[in-house]
Order: sequence, then structure tokens, then C-alpha cells
Amino acid sequence: MNTIYSFLPKSIENQILTIPPSERLGMEEIRVRIGRPLEVFINGHSIFFPFIVSKEDGNQLLNKISRYSVYTMEEELKRGYITVQGGHRVGLAGRVILQDSKVKAIRDVASFNIRIAKEKIGIANPYIPYLYDKGKWRHTMIIGPPQTGKTTLLRDIARLISSEEEHSLRKPAKVGIVDERSEIAGCMDGIPQMTFGQRIDVLDACPKAEGMMMMIRSMSPDVLIVDEVGRKEDEEAILEAVNAGIQLVMTTHGSSLEEVKKRPMLSRMIKMGIFERYIELNRKKGPGTVTAIRNGQGHLLMDEMKVK
Repeated sequence: MNTIYSFLPKSIENQILTIPPSERLGMEEIRVRIGRPLEVFINGHSIFFPFIVSKEDGNQLLNKISRYSVYTMEEELKRGYITVQGGHRVGLAGRVILQDSKVKAIRDVASFNIRIAKEKIGIANPYIPYLYDKGKWRHTMIIGPPQTGKTTLLRDIARLISSEEEHSLRKPAKVGIVDERSEIAGCMDGIPQMTFGQRIDVLDACPKAEGMMMMIRSMSPDVLIVDEVGRKEDEEAILEAVNAGIQLVMTTHGSSLEEVKKRPMLSRMIKMGIFERYIELNRKKGPGTVTAIRNGQGHLLMDEMKVK
């Protein structure tokens, strides 16, 4: 959390510090909108402060997250977010500058969404027996609506796959992470800020489809990790990886496997039998709540009644 305070304007930091320390641990997002009240999401609940964000607050925040060099961050601004130390991601909204009908940059930034990156080391441990069998990892799709902990679970699975743990019968594997939105590894200057094992390689801020192909050709991963798959262009890269003998662990938006089946690209891959495990999430008991694990045929292997 200290890394967040390092780039917040003092006026905003003082507001955040009025929240009791035990509650601050549950912070998920800090919404900063110029001319509007400061908003904080804690454990899924919104709190508005009697504090109006000034233009000077916004300028200070932008300067700090860009390390006082906005113009050197054209690519990040084009994507609409900046990843800062600690792996936290700051989404941006404002006046969009177009070039050849494509977004060139965002100017006059008026809204910031500070998404607080959280590691939950060990969150994936109970589910490994369902995902690893006979010396290999199973092709796995993690399904959940926004803010249900998909990336947090995916990150911990990547940590476990790439780590050599004492007393474990699992052999560590080479893991390639294609981190299009800089959320899984939270890279700063190409270096992951999150906890992984020794056998990890990351393509940061790289489009998924292109990144998966690059990983396959250049880094020979045993397992590919990708977040929020669902576009048509992802399909070819996924099939290429599977045909190359690479295991996949990926996330996608959806409330259930049945809902995901309604999306054309994902439906085709499900019918092809690519995935051997489906993990369904919600946030009934907080982000990362696993409600079901299903096999490749969609049959229930574990439900929330069996989760300890």
C-alpha cells in the first residue's frame, strides 16, 4: 500500500488515511475525478468523501504516475492506462486525440481509476489437484464477472507452476505470460513486480494474439498464461499453442460456463474440447471465491459446498 501513497497528492492521501487501517486493507479502487468527490471502493462497496478533487490534484497525480514525463508515455496513454510501481494500474479518461481514425493519446486527463494490485499468495493451492495430473498441467479456463479475482487467481497459478517448492512432487515448468494490460505481472520497465518462480518470462503490454505467437516461437514455454481472452484474433494463437503441445491457463469474462458458451469464438474452442478444466468464480465471500470446478465435458468436479 505504501507504493500507492508515494504517488497520491497529499490532499488525497490525507483523505484516504481517515479510513481505519483495517478497512484500508480491503481497498480495491480509488476513483479520482476532477471537479467531483473522491470515491473509494472497499470490499465491493463505494464510499464518497466530502472532498472535491481539484485540477491541481489531477495534475499532480498525472505527473507522479508518469514520473514527470507524460510525453515519454505515449504508448501507455494510447492504451488508456499506466502501470506504476507495485503493479498497480491507473486507468485514464479525458479528451482523446485521434490520428488516422485511431487513438493516438489522451489529453486533458479528467478521471483516474487506481486499481490496487493485490497478491494473495497461496490462493490457488487448494485447486492444484484439479489442475495438475500425471506430470502436466491441464488446459484451464477461469471464468468470472469483473472484479471477482480472476487475475489474482491466475497470477498465483503462474507462481506455483514456475516455482520449485520443497516437498512438492510437481516439477516446475517454464511459464510464458502475455500481459497485454500489465496486470498479471505488473511490470515496471519490463521487470515483474509480482511474486513468481524462477522460470518466468513476460511479454508486457503486448496484444494477446501476437504475444502468444511470439512466446511460442521465441521462448518455448511449457505453459502459457493469458488474461481476458475472447476476441476472434486470439483463436488462431490458442490453436497454435495447443498444437505445439503447450498448456494454456487463461481467463475470460462470464458468470458461468453456460454463459461463455454463447460467445462464438469461445464456444468453438469449447466444442473442440481444448479445455480440460473450467473454474467459475464470484465474489460472494470476497474476490477469488471459487464456486465450481468442471471437467472438459462441463461435469462438476467441485462446487462451493466443498470449498474449505
